[in-house]
Amino acid sequence: MLTRRLAARLRGSKTSTLLLGPRQTGKSTLIRSLAPDLAFNLADEGVFLRFASNPDELRARLAARPGRTRTTVFIDEIQRLPSLLNTVQAVLDEDPVRYRFLLTGSSARKLRRGNANLLPGRVHAYQLGPIVAGEVDYRLVGKDVLSTGTLPGILTEDDSEHRRKTLSSYAATYLREEIQAEALSRSLEGFSRFLAVVAEVSGRFLDVAKLAAAAMVPRASVARWVEVLEDTLLVRRVGSFAKSTTRRLVQHPKLYFFDGGVLNGLLGNFEVSVDRIGFLFEHLVANQILDAAASLDRPVRVSTFRTEHGAEVDFIVEWDKRVWAIECKAGVRVRGAELGGLARFANYYGKRHEARVWYLGAEARVEGGVKVLPWQEGLKEMGL
Repeated sequence: MLTRRLAARLRGSKTSTLLLGPRQTGKSTLIRSLAPDLAFNLADEGVFLRFASNPDELRARLAARPGRTRTTVFIDEIQRLPSLLNTVQAVLDEDPVRYRFLLTGSSARKLRRGNANLLPGRVHAYQLGPIVAGEVDYRLVGKDVLSTGTLPGILTEDDSEHRRKTLSSYAATYLREEIQAEALSRSLEGFSRFLAVVAEVSGRFLDVAKLAAAAMVPRASVARWVEVLEDTLLVRRVGSFAKSTTRRLVQHPKLYFFDGGVLNGLLGNFEVSVDRIGFLFEHLVANQILDAAASLDRPVRVSTFRTEHGAEVDFIVEWDKRVWAIECKAGVRVRGAELGGLARFANYYGKRHEARVWYLGAEARVEGGVKVLPWQEGLKEMGL
């Protein structure tokens, strides 16, 4: 079993926890490794119906525990019944020493829409994404992760056909459950077209008007559905680095799917071809940075830089009190002529920062005065 960075932090904590993350990232496996005393999986329809039909079900289960020993309670897929958080809050208020709750969820949206009590001060929130390089000693295999991503169950599966089948079914499951949860049944065809178009344009600057036209749906629907994708943790938004009064920057954000394998499953294409390798590598780098910081439970700000004249740097990362300008090159060679965006950013920013190129090559080198690093070595250098 793969060891997750968050495991040690959660094991050493006595505070209740809400662990959020996309589906299949290993939330349940991680919490079960902590050996809770009681476990309730709300994805099980029988369990869900018992708790949904009886507001006192949780209290009854807790009352059946013998003595006054400390009890750790695991509630999986809490977003299915957000009102249950009110009972959790009440139990913690009444006896904060005796009980510790370990909660998991895959949709912040459903918690908010259910008027959930997010337990401020009582519960520490964490995020769990797919496997990051630092969790496997920086030994992820480049072509494999570009094709089928880094979900735990995918990385540990030897059969490539099985990996692709699992990832292809992820899209179908997501569509079915989100359409049901968000009452989008009247918009099934439109939402399906929208999801396909978003997958096609992921990693590019988001233009809602063009996206609506391509999906043949109203612009207002696109804006709402993008929020659905973000709140259900399927995509993440990377904004523009900054506004400038002296030089105009492109202000549109970019959207990245949380895992390249899931993205390829949506697109129905797992080939790492010459025309696709660039955007797949950019997705990998974005996700590795964001998920590695989350695995360390430390804040990071990731943005992108582009001037109106097209000078661009893939990622500006504000991490550990330092600023890093990172250009991604999905090849094994980097030429000095390809570093113009980093020079433009240095001129624009005018402050101390670290300029790097991360690439798919195997050797660290210097090109045009800029360090060029294998991407996993770059993560390691940053402490991610």
